[in-house]
Amino acid sequence: MLRGHTVGLRARHPSDVPVLHDELYDDVAARSRADSRPWRPISPGSAASPFAVADPTDTLAVFSVVTLEDGGLVGDAVLWGLDQHSRSAHLGVSLRPAFRGRGLSTDVVRVLCRYGFGVRGLQRLQVETLADNGAMLRAAERAGFVREGTLRRAAWVDGAFLDEVVLGLLADEWRR
Repeated sequence: MLRGHTVGLRARHPSDVPVLHDELYDDVAARSRADSRPWRPISPGSAASPFAVADPTDTLAVFSVVTLEDGGLVGDAVLWGLDQHSRSAHLGVSLRPAFRGRGLSTDVVRVLCRYGFGVRGLQRLQVETLADNGAMLRAAERAGFVREGTLRRAAWVDGAFLDEVVLGLLADEWRR
């Protein structure tokens, strides 16, 4: 397990899947804001569930987020689009509703950075989030990410186009 101050990132367990699927996927409004793909009904037991336990790949690192205090399931964290040639990846975090607003996302982002830069040897990590996602913007910026730009009306969410913000962090900035 990768440890932060308050949370740990560990491999996904089969028992995590129904909880994450129910609270993070079946909430259509929230999922539509977190994923650029259109929501569609998927059974939590399906291999198509975004939280299904799968073998590791070279382009995706999936974690379940747990509290260090009691091991309780907090949410989902991922490095996706891992590119070993350019040594870059994208970062994503989704916390269960009961754990939002506690400042845990910053710890999750920092642990993902330590994994990406320290374990995987990446040069760049990137976050794309909706411009009105204040929680993710604050978590990324507290972890050292820099706003690099706004993609105007780049995301289709619940019948409207919304702006996305792109943030980046380089390995040498993280080491400081």
